[in-house]
Amino acid sequence: MAQQYMSDRAAAGYSQKQLASDRRALYLLTGVELPKAEAFYPPKNASRAYTGAQVELITRHQTPAHALATRLAYTAGLRGQELLTLRREGEGDPPSKHRRWHPERFIGREGVLYLVTGKGGLTREVLVPDELAVALEKRRLPFERQVRDRGVNGLVQRYDLPGGNAWGSAFSAASKRALGFSRGGHGLRHSYAQERMQELARGLCPDYQKAREIVAGELGHFRGAITEKYLR
Repeated sequence: MAQQYMSDRAAAGYSQKQLASDRRALYLLTGVELPKAEAFYPPKNASRAYTGAQVELITRHQTPAHALATRLAYTAGLRGQELLTLRREGEGDPPSKHRRWHPERFIGREGVLYLVTGKGGLTREVLVPDELAVALEKRRLPFERQVRDRGVNGLVQRYDLPGGNAWGSAFSAASKRALGFSRGGHGLRHSYAQERMQELARGLCPDYQKAREIVAGELGHFRGAITEKYLR
């Protein structure tokens, strides 16, 4: 049973340092010295996506505010800078009108619609799960404030939430502490794309090209080649 526990911990993505600590604790508890469990380190050409279990491990190494930002990025497919621009519908600029938004975006999912402004100034709707929306609203600022990130001035922030370069750096550090490696905060968008495509393929939208178009719109880009990169 103890050996299976160690194998499960290794498969879940725990770092070699954490596995060694677990092995030592089990030895002190049981008096049985278990074989060394090897941590999993992804090859350099592996997918950048994180699994849900890995994301949960990472959040355990973050402050509550950073953990919330990570869960929002993972479940809504957000870029780091977009976390800083989260706002309720009706606040700020509406969704960009020069883009064609697929009518079946967010099909099969429930939550609260928010707006973000991202790359190239594109504003889009994102769907935040209900429980995360409740947590987000608890961090609502009494007054909006302007922040700067990666040389971009005038970003309007309405929630006391980490984002941008500061969140990305902290996320990578937490990932290394939890898993022994980091794929960067952008890896959470890869996770969103892959999990959402699998979800659509299970019956909501079996047409691959249509599903890809839906996911592209949800992520805020409109080039098929980029979507394919997310799916690797």
